[in-house]
Amino acid sequence: MKRSETLFSVVQVPVDYLMIVLAAVSVFHLRDLLPQISDLLNPKVYSMTFKSFFGLSLFVTPLFLVVYAIEGLYAIRSARSFWRETLMVFRATSLGIVVIIIAVFLERDWFSSRFIILAGWFAATAYVSFARFFLRKIQRYYLVTKGVGVYRVLLIGGNGRVRRFAKMFTKHPELGYRAVDIMESASLHRIDSIREEKGIDEIIVCDQSITDDEQEKILDYCQIHNISFKYFPTTLQTSRFALRIMNGEPLIEFLHTPLDGWGRVIKRIFDVVFSALLILVTSPLMAIVAVLIKLEDGSGPIVYKNERIGENGKKFLVYKFRYMKWKCCVTHDNPDFEEALAFEKELIAKRSVRKGPLYKIKDDPRKTKVGAFIEKYSIDEFPQFFNVFLGQMSLVGPRPHQKREVEKYREYHRRLLTIKPGITGLAQVSGRSDLQFEDEYRLDVYYIENWSLRLDIGICFRTAGALFARRRN
Repeated sequence: MKRSETLFSVVQVPVDYLMIVLAAVSVFHLRDLLPQISDLLNPKVYSMTFKSFFGLSLFVTPLFLVVYAIEGLYAIRSARSFWRETLMVFRATSLGIVVIIIAVFLERDWFSSRFIILAGWFAATAYVSFARFFLRKIQRYYLVTKGVGVYRVLLIGGNGRVRRFAKMFTKHPELGYRAVDIMESASLHRIDSIREEKGIDEIIVCDQSITDDEQEKILDYCQIHNISFKYFPTTLQTSRFALRIMNGEPLIEFLHTPLDGWGRVIKRIFDVVFSALLILVTSPLMAIVAVLIKLEDGSGPIVYKNERIGENGKKFLVYKFRYMKWKCCVTHDNPDFEEALAFEKELIAKRSVRKGPLYKIKDDPRKTKVGAFIEKYSIDEFPQFFNVFLGQMSLVGPRPHQKREVEKYREYHRRLLTIKPGITGLAQVSGRSDLQFEDEYRLDVYYIENWSLRLDIGICFRTAGALFARRRN
């Protein structure tokens, strides 16, 4: 662990303390000021002086710090996004507020301003979140510009994953990693030479062909020299499993997904409630988009229905705003279907930038002006909220693919068809359409094996931020 990471984590504790106290002081003065601004608010109903309230705030605030610590907000090495951090702060602050509300309920004479308690709840969340944001900005500045806290990484392996990681470390210095060297084989003599010459903080084995014996030797070396050791596991090693006893013998059962039983019920309730809410919220924008599509190219439908393969291989129609010229849409409803299909095959052959079963056409000439805009910001996918509400899709899950794409699946790829497809997913928030299919598959399998409602909510928050990230054409 780097000293700079420890330092910033330690500093975060008094900063959080200061922000919570500052939030309490702010809402105290705000409550005094509001009755003078509006007659709708009653005069304050408590007689506590500011001095007494300030002392009470100093006494109560450590409770929040304890809850923050229990909720993992003081993890020394964390790569959480701003929105995930804010969500965790909100949840932890809510737990602290619940304790205070219970205390006030039991002893009404202690403090009776509901406004200060509720306003302090949101103010503390906002103050702490933004203070943490700026503290991270300072830490990242020293990391990128001064190299303070950078981890020196040795990559081992002879596959493409090694090169991708080395390239990523160079392209994104804010991640805090620097590849000091790359080795194709596990030679302890070579590792020792690199450590003496350049220094090593972490070793990452990226190639699954490295034998267990070789990895065990590297692990022993790392433990002796206080070096962090990581490796990419095989498919079986990443699977969820349960240890059971049968007839007195230990038995390992590999679990498919938590989306069985109550998990499926909870996910469906989540989908119905939030798809209905999203339909209501986005209706005005969808109406505007519908008018613009019709004005630019009125020869075709506003909503394009595309057949996809869903859960258990069942076919269904995905709803999307049409972002292509009608004459170029590959659907049997199009009178020029054969010409459109031939043109698409030509574009795939010449301009596709993806490998595997899926394709992505660079600088697609079939898009309309309105279509290019709504596709860039994923507005074209808003009608899929109706697919979710009807139970054909989920808000989060693997993306649904066309029949001709599914036909190109390898046998193990069909695992993606074991749950409902989603509007967004772990693969989309990790790389959008820029990921190669195998990388997308691995992320989707991780999601299937590790589903939780918390994971779904986190992906939805990350999707909201990624919607406005410019797509690469």
